[in-house]
Amino acid sequence: MPAPRSTVRRGLAAVAALPLLALAATACGYGSQAKDDDAKANVSAKGKKLSSDTVKIGYFPNLTHATALVGIQEGTIQKELGGTKVESTTFNAGPSEIEALNAGSIDIGFIGPSPSINAYTKSQGKGLRIISGSASGGVKLVVNPDRIKTLDDLKGKKIATPQLGNTQDVAFLNWISEKGWKVDAQSGKGDVSVVRSDNKVTPDAYRSGDLDGAWVPEPTASKLVSEGAKVLLDETDLWPDKKFVITNIIVSQKFLSEHPDVVEAVLKGSVATNKWINANPEKAKASANKALETLSGKPLPQEILDPAWESIEITDDPLAQTLKTQAGYSVKSGLLKDPNLQGIYDLGPLNKILKAEGLPEVADAGLGVK
Repeated sequence: MPAPRSTVRRGLAAVAALPLLALAATACGYGSQAKDDDAKANVSAKGKKLSSDTVKIGYFPNLTHATALVGIQEGTIQKELGGTKVESTTFNAGPSEIEALNAGSIDIGFIGPSPSINAYTKSQGKGLRIISGSASGGVKLVVNPDRIKTLDDLKGKKIATPQLGNTQDVAFLNWISEKGWKVDAQSGKGDVSVVRSDNKVTPDAYRSGDLDGAWVPEPTASKLVSEGAKVLLDETDLWPDKKFVITNIIVSQKFLSEHPDVVEAVLKGSVATNKWINANPEKAKASANKALETLSGKPLPQEILDPAWESIEITDDPLAQTLKTQAGYSVKSGLLKDPNLQGIYDLGPLNKILKAEGLPEVADAGLGVK
């Protein structure tokens, strides 16, 4: 039985307008500044001493990362960490966040399934673990209605995805393949031109006519609609039960091994944040928009915020079976050889928290640590 989901009822901000802070930490707090303060700095709000002064968390300024946006904005995650301070960093897409995780620039990340799969495979199962879900849905194919009327009209057109190998890129390549069309995955050239474009510049490229559409997450999709694009396909409609993982929470195995108490505190904060979003959807929407304003310098307009927020579900469940399906998409596209994903999940800490909260535990589709 899946964990309860909170439907994010109205979207966050247009990332197109965000000046992306990739690999530049937004100061949400730092560790103790003097040896005399060490004990105080490491004591959580509940009196338990934690093992690290700081935890570095990465996420995207996307509505599909609402748990991170709201959890950091409202201090829900920080509350569980007590004296262990959050340092946060934002990214445009998964591959760059994985680079940061591998380099130790972040410890925990909110990220899509495809980069998680690629990173786990390339490290031969030693780089990361998926420790929770975060969101489902929130991805759309939006197009110029003057150039594209039906799905068949995509042939010969230029369609953007956020980055080579990111979750939307892999999903679009798979969709193209199922249409019977051919595209070289690396170059993006073929029956459809797949243009890898940073979410923050995609709306400008669309406005100038350089793009015919985009397969993108929220709020970029709704930003494009505000520029005159039309939603041609909601990816949710392609999945059984209209559910698929779009955002997981990952952790470096090194950090998990050295600081399991800190990881558990972050997970407690995530679960608490998701519960609060579910119970307070309007307040949560406003909080997410405030977080985006902090990152970009201005809030999202309501006409972008509302439809984007409406299309996303927030969930503790990682929807592991859908990750297995997405791994198959990567193999099919030629971006990945058949991966061994055994051990990619460690849901023990999350299930411990869910059980204590009286919530249903979640499954790892047979891909958990043994």
